[in-house]
Amino acid sequence: MSNNIMKRVSLGGLEVSRIGLGAMSMSGYYNIGAGSEAESIRTIHRALELGVTHIDTAEIYGPFSNEELVGKAIKGRRDQVVVATKFGLVSHAGGGPGVIDSSAANVRMAVEGSLKRLGTDYIDLYYQHRVDPNTPIEETIGVLADLVAEGKIRYIGLSEAGTGTIRRAHGVHPVAALQTEYSLWSRDPEAELLPLLRELGIGFVPYSPLGHGFLTGEITSPDQLSDDDWRKTNPRFTGDNFKYNLRIVEEVKAVASQLNATPAQIALAWLLAQGDDIAPIPGTKRVARVEENTAADSIQLSTVQLERLNNLTSAAGERHDEMNMSVIDR
Repeated sequence: MSNNIMKRVSLGGLEVSRIGLGAMSMSGYYNIGAGSEAESIRTIHRALELGVTHIDTAEIYGPFSNEELVGKAIKGRRDQVVVATKFGLVSHAGGGPGVIDSSAANVRMAVEGSLKRLGTDYIDLYYQHRVDPNTPIEETIGVLADLVAEGKIRYIGLSEAGTGTIRRAHGVHPVAALQTEYSLWSRDPEAELLPLLRELGIGFVPYSPLGHGFLTGEITSPDQLSDDDWRKTNPRFTGDNFKYNLRIVEEVKAVASQLNATPAQIALAWLLAQGDDIAPIPGTKRVARVEENTAADSIQLSTVQLERLNNLTSAAGERHDEMNMSVIDR
């Protein structure tokens, strides 16, 4: 066991480390060299040693292989971990991966598969991955509430849900967390989502807190991305948008140099400064990155530095391509 005590926050009553670990990139979503399963498992173990308690996965990652990987990594360590996973982007009635389905029957099938792959008899935080336009949110939350009563899941989450959906869901059973993209270059949640979450006492889990790697300052040209890297088609990584968005990174780098920190650490420290109900999940499959990211927990930004970062212009380009934006509940 380690003496590293990272600060903790409450997500609607569920206590997690302020910085978590997103496991998605361990299963081939970002092509950043041949990452081995062994390195991914070492990364999860190192995160736990450093005081990270919050590991985020989903059945669609892989599909399925990411949950199996997380299951292997937490074997014998289950009581140290808050396991978050997601359903709803795999239809188990024949539609398969990529088909949105949050019907009660599908949720029941999904949870059994996730429990088995994760090697556990309960999931700490179970998210609807994307809002299902064909299933009333009340039906989905109703079956999740039953799963809470049965002890199969502990807390309910929503991902990329709009304010109306969140209110309706929370009216059926308390929602503990909302997961949506939020970072120095994706600040849309500040307008309506964050105030609503605070009104209802729902925690916020920002995904892609480093802007899909852009805010680390290590990507200086789109040519650095391999042809099968999905960021190649992300509007923020293309053409003039890319050049424009580099200016945001220059500002982050400037603050980083004042504090002898990395741009990634500054981007995370800025997020943590936005409230004690915010628990970002930077994703990586490398031990060194986990060490770098978790160290952001101890960085204190001055009022002047926060002001400078708050005043950055927003990124040019939508945060996803048209197809991916079309399934986001707004």
